[in-house]
Amino acid sequence: MAKKTSSLGIFTEAIGLYFSNFSKFMKYMTFPVLGQIGGLLLVFLITYFYTQNMPPLIEKFPNLSNVPLLIGISFVITLPGLAIFCKAFWEYLVAYGAVNSMYENMQKSGKVYDFEAHTELIKRRALPFIGLWALFGVFQLIAICPLFWVVCGILTVYFVLVFQVFTFEPELSPVGCVKKSLYLIKGHFSQTFVLMAFAGLLTYLFIPQLFIKLFELAGINELLANALMPVITQLQLPEFVTHSDAAMFTIHTFIAQILIQYTLPMRSIMWSMWYQDLNKSLPAAGRKTSSKKRPSEVLMEESHKKYGKKKLDRNLLRRASEKDDEQ
Repeated sequence: MAKKTSSLGIFTEAIGLYFSNFSKFMKYMTFPVLGQIGGLLLVFLITYFYTQNMPPLIEKFPNLSNVPLLIGISFVITLPGLAIFCKAFWEYLVAYGAVNSMYENMQKSGKVYDFEAHTELIKRRALPFIGLWALFGVFQLIAICPLFWVVCGILTVYFVLVFQVFTFEPELSPVGCVKKSLYLIKGHFSQTFVLMAFAGLLTYLFIPQLFIKLFELAGINELLANALMPVITQLQLPEFVTHSDAAMFTIHTFIAQILIQYTLPMRSIMWSMWYQDLNKSLPAAGRKTSSKKRPSEVLMEESHKKYGKKKLDRNLLRRASEKDDEQ
């Protein structure tokens, strides 16, 4: 069995790999992150102006007083924003697997390249990937119930490697990924929990709060909250909540969410390292044998097997091959 790296060692190394490729990860995550925010803002803005102008429109066109028609119009005019949000949200989900694939290249050179090829590796397995997210969604629904908080909290630690297993062991089904994650974490719960705590404190608390404080000192939070006030004032709020507090809370939530999503690559790298470390420590019978095939070769094989003549863009494959040859 291989010697395991400490949780702190993996934590610090993952941070180093993330920031050494910071500009590339920022570019890669910009549409998945800001596309979601932009799509939602577009929906809210269109809905706001639609509701504000509805009375004069109904007065001018009496036929619009039909409730189903009003709902239908509101749905149609918000479709562009919904489409942007759904596209960005899907790309964000795909990044959960794609960044894991990128880590294999980062092991060799410390650099990441050809995001399209790594993203395509996940999209070519869209159905099982959606199945895995469906299982995750069911788990989250169960976790909403306070009665299951403790149990679900424990299971969260055991299932933390499901997306790494999905990426590195493509032969497994979504249920198989869950089982393999549990098998890997078994006997390493405390170390995994510590690593999860480190990652959570840094990316969910420290970094968001740091930027919120910096924005507050620069007056950006107040500026954004004032811009949001016309919409917030239209809402019915409890008596103990002021509109200004609601606006500021919304801005803080948006800032935190953006930063949490932008640091997804850091967490994915961290868990990819932990997966490989635990997988190497397994007995030979339970260990996943690592493949030395390059991403471009894997892409071509999967394309032939699953899609026949529907092959991947050869320019994409050529770029991946050239980049691999450079290493």
